[in-house]
Amino acid sequence: MAEEDKIESTTPSTPAPAAAPVPTGVESTGGSGDVPEEIKGWNWGAFFLNWIWSIFNKVWIGLLALVLPFIPVVGGIGVLVMAIVLGLKGSEWAWKSRKFESVEQFKKVQKAWAIWGLVIFVIGIVIMVSTWSIVAGMLFGSGASLDY
Repeated sequence: MAEEDKIESTTPSTPAPAAAPVPTGVESTGGSGDVPEEIKGWNWGAFFLNWIWSIFNKVWIGLLALVLPFIPVVGGIGVLVMAIVLGLKGSEWAWKSRKFESVEQFKKVQKAWAIWGLVIFVIGIVIMVSTWSIVAGMLFGSGASLDY
């Protein structure tokens, strides 16, 4: 009985703290950890909105898309190459450089970037075609004279 009293007196009277909750999904740490397979793949937001997307997602290499147009030999080809590289690797780089709560949140954020990128791209095409049509109409119009 003396041993039982000794054991009881050495055991703490306060309960042990509860263990920290285990996250249900994969969480981005904003570091160089592993990238989940479902993250890998083409990123339309990074392709269409390359330098803007890069700033938001802390993928600083994408800022080359701002500099490349001013380099005489590289110019537009360099921007296109940078956009393709960001499209191919952007999701992985964004997962590693920015903190996301889950894969689902990451996909939701990147889907919004893709939608806005596509919208801005289509608007740009419409404006370009409209401008070309107006200029072509003015240069090669019907030949009617506007003399009064």
